[in-house]
Amino acid sequence: MADTPLINLASLVMLAVVPYLLASQGTMLAGRTGLFIVSQEGIMLVGASVGFLGAYLFDSLAVGMALAMLAGGLFGLALAYFTTDLKMDQFVIGLALFFLGLGLSSLLFKVVVGVTLKPPIIPTLQRLPIPLLSNIPVLGPILFNQNILVYFSVVLSLFLYYLLYRTSIGLSLRAVGENPKAADSLGVNVRRYRYSTAVIGCMLMGLAGAYLPMVYTGTYTDGIVRGRGWLAIALTFFGGWTPQGILLGSFFFAIVDILALRLQVTDIGIPHQFLRMLPYLATIVVMIFAFRRVRAPAFLGQNYDRESRTAS
Repeated sequence: MADTPLINLASLVMLAVVPYLLASQGTMLAGRTGLFIVSQEGIMLVGASVGFLGAYLFDSLAVGMALAMLAGGLFGLALAYFTTDLKMDQFVIGLALFFLGLGLSSLLFKVVVGVTLKPPIIPTLQRLPIPLLSNIPVLGPILFNQNILVYFSVVLSLFLYYLLYRTSIGLSLRAVGENPKAADSLGVNVRRYRYSTAVIGCMLMGLAGAYLPMVYTGTYTDGIVRGRGWLAIALTFFGGWTPQGILLGSFFFAIVDILALRLQVTDIGIPHQFLRMLPYLATIVVMIFAFRRVRAPAFLGQNYDRESRTAS
């Protein structure tokens, strides 16, 4: 069946969902144990830079993605150490890591590649059609003829839902974010859960950043994330800090993103600067109506001091 403009548009939305989905699920996972990460933009930039350089130097997108996740994991390890062991303010540390990522991403690229008029190019991720399913009319090209990270991000969301609401690990993880004192008294290792979710969450953010040059541009440019990291925080609130809510909300953000890009190449007489603001304006409007019903984890953004439990 020949692709129609509507199918092509829907297919582009599926591509645009991935960075929002990965970064927001990482934010949600850490937030469920009480860690409020605000450095998504910086971590995604580092992921984009390291992922591109890894793919370029080793001629392998898989190596690039692995290195981007490793870089994100190191940011998560630093965040967990400063907030869980040293009990430093989560917001301040998050901003510090954001600025570190902002500078480090540009520095790494310039050190490895240098200043050049013609930046290096890497091959982009190819589509991986699923046999039989990709032949289904309409839905096949949209859902089952995508690259591997599209499939991974959707399966990850389903897995996180199962983990959080159908397993004892998920129950303990949620308990840490709601009442770490009670969870600790029941034998749950609060420190281990916070470290694990911080590292895994930031690894997902690093992968979200690597996705951008590997799918959209084939090269790295400063500011390639274009605020998606900040929008991921809003999306997490919009999704009610649940995997299923974030999965649905990601499609809304992706649709607005794609429409804004399409309108910029259409001669409709609206300044492109205004059109580029559309995702952010949509975020503000949505948050005004959605924020009141959102219930974040009760201990979100707070550090847990085990000594205070034993002292009381």
